[in-house]
Amino acid sequence: MNVDKARKRIAKQVKKGFHGYPLISLAYFGKTSDIASEVVISFVMEEGDTPQEQKFHCEHDAREDETIQSTLVKIIERANAATVTEIDGVSLV
Repeated sequence: MNVDKARKRIAKQVKKGFHGYPLISLAYFGKTSDIASEVVISFVMEEGDTPQEQKFHCEHDAREDETIQSTLVKIIERANAATVTEIDGVSLV
């Protein structure tokens, strides 16, 4: 899947806002605020559950990595997530 198409699909899910559970949260991390070298995706099935996390690492910007963005879309689809949230920007590691 094209990286732009994947990013648009994720952004569309994020724009919908909170619609209950299951919930998926995306957070980007990096050594600088310009390059996100790590993505953490958290999955919560029901309110109060402990989140399950999966991390993806890359040498360049993960937000521009076609494989990572396509994988995130597939995870969101397969989890049948009612809500998708994304932390804005890149948090420093």
